[in-house]
Amino acid sequence: MGDVLADSTMDAVQRRLMFEDECILVDESDNVIGHDSKYNCHLMETINAGKALHRAFSVFLFNSKYELLLQQRSATKVTFPLVWTNTCCSHPLYRESELIKEDVLGVRNAAQRKLLDELGIPAEDVPVDQFTPLGRMLYKAPSDGKWGEHELDYLLFIVRDVSVKPNPDEVADAKYVSREDLKEICRKADAGEEGVTLSPWFRLVVDNFLYKWWDHVEKGTLNEAVDMETIHKLIE
Repeated sequence: MGDVLADSTMDAVQRRLMFEDECILVDESDNVIGHDSKYNCHLMETINAGKALHRAFSVFLFNSKYELLLQQRSATKVTFPLVWTNTCCSHPLYRESELIKEDVLGVRNAAQRKLLDELGIPAEDVPVDQFTPLGRMLYKAPSDGKWGEHELDYLLFIVRDVSVKPNPDEVADAKYVSREDLKEICRKADAGEEGVTLSPWFRLVVDNFLYKWWDHVEKGTLNEAVDMETIHKLIE
């Protein structure tokens, strides 16, 4: 705990979450092999030692106009502060309700919990049975010299009109975007314009899956895109 307390750049909320939250450790086949603190799981030292791969999720929430809700991570986030990313990105925790394997219910429960925590979206606006798990990807990405990500990420889509009240400890900004808006954001990020940056996991989804899955969102055929058997190994 001394290392956590010694990290003077970490605010109190992020310090508490990093130390108290227990991530689910998995192997590359997504078998649960243990648990560890969020703090340890995001240290590059642990990642480079091959001891930090953990389960995560990324939510892509669309409104009834088929616009995607993006968030900008808060300045106090330990990994990837102030980058733009998909609606919500976090971890199922090592607790009974979020370890349920059947129908990906544990991950869905975690997604509902974090949409409330980060964006103030009430649970009744995002029923767990309305999330469509489309696939899984494995990636690794450094944030800076000390922190990084090594995650087996569940990609969840949901189409709902929701109430949004961002939590400033987690989210600096949030906005809905069309496909063309997102393409322009990516262009700015690639060109280094206006300080726009994207999270590595979001960019991997954009480059590999998002637009073809967006087609299914608009057609109401998301179930045709589901592939929960494959684990896509993508390295950032």
